[in-house]
Amino acid sequence: MEFVDEPARRTPVLRRTDVLVVGGGSAGVAAAVAAARNGVHTMLVERYGSLGGLATGGLIVLFLTLDDGEGRQVVRGICEEVTQRLAGRGAAFFPPEQEWGSPDPVRIEHYRQWGLVWGKGPHRVRYSVAYDPEELRFVLAEMACESGVELLLHAWACELLREGTRVRGAVFQGKSGRFAVLARVVVDATGDGDLFASAGVAHEKERVLPWLWFRMGGIEDLETEIARGGWMFRTVNPGQALFPWGATESVAKIDATDPVDLTRAEIECRRKVMEEVARLRRENPRFRRAHLCDIATQLGITESRRLVGVHVLRRDEADVLFPDSVAVTGNWTKYGMRYSIPYRCLLPREFSNLLVAGRCISVDHRVHHATKEIPACMATGEAAGTAAALAVRTGVDAADLPVPRLQSKLEEQGAIVRW
Repeated sequence: MEFVDEPARRTPVLRRTDVLVVGGGSAGVAAAVAAARNGVHTMLVERYGSLGGLATGGLIVLFLTLDDGEGRQVVRGICEEVTQRLAGRGAAFFPPEQEWGSPDPVRIEHYRQWGLVWGKGPHRVRYSVAYDPEELRFVLAEMACESGVELLLHAWACELLREGTRVRGAVFQGKSGRFAVLARVVVDATGDGDLFASAGVAHEKERVLPWLWFRMGGIEDLETEIARGGWMFRTVNPGQALFPWGATESVAKIDATDPVDLTRAEIECRRKVMEEVARLRRENPRFRRAHLCDIATQLGITESRRLVGVHVLRRDEADVLFPDSVAVTGNWTKYGMRYSIPYRCLLPREFSNLLVAGRCISVDHRVHHATKEIPACMATGEAAGTAAALAVRTGVDAADLPVPRLQSKLEEQGAIVRW
């Protein structure tokens, strides 16, 4: 490999803050909102021009799931607040509480048509949510601003600034050049673990099949077409259908941290979307006047790097209630399975004031199938943001924070930390 030597440079400091959250996806917004609401100055930096990550730009417009598959809610807190805010705007659809866990095949089929029932049967009604991505963008931005989060968009995280076993902040690149943000606690919510990887933190990495979700409108007799089953679901927008995995999936796994692989996947998946739209119009009379509403602007990448932290949550630890549990999640394809997520899964071994939230927390590949989902990401984000704020307020590093105090604060905020 060829190399070039870059000249030494001085990087200007844009801001000093108490808590720096990097990544404005579902986990990052939850972390930033939780930290700010707990009374510390919080800065949230996002590489794109809006918030939500895959939950908005990826058109993965399903919260899967807030329950355990047996009628018990296991994710609440900020995720529940987001759901109710969306519902108040007429932008969310989900089963009422009295139907959670119901084995009624009529109700199950109804919710399947919305993309809210997955996995192998026998099925039951889940507390999952379909929503509009543009409304979620708006709701997340409103919550961040109302909470006093200092928001910075269009800035790409480059690397952590570190000093021994502590981090000092992070360096970013924007159109105006490079700059740094210094912080007392940093939360890596980048999804791909960009920050902790830049600092040499232990992690694992998977290759994945990428895809692009898309939506179509103008389909004739949409009700009948959706009832036929297949890769097509209702949306909260009348006359519109969501097309998730399936026809647009890449034929080869990629390294989602490699720009060359990502470029190839973007081109291939977008071509597959257009081919599928053309096929539907050609072969299905109900699609002859249908139009393409939108294609996801972000590849459907749900796994790349995963932290190897103080504890790695493993598949055989399902239904184990850890004493330092700070979040709980169900499994969107399995009924009755629950994971207690210990605080140690948010802590790298190498740094004492760095926290990790979202789909890159410290779990194995099988558990990741559950913890990568949006509700679980919001739950770990809320836990990380709350922990960061408490660490700042009490003058200790995040790694030394008394977990019972964190658990009490999370429960006070409405989060579920144990069943």
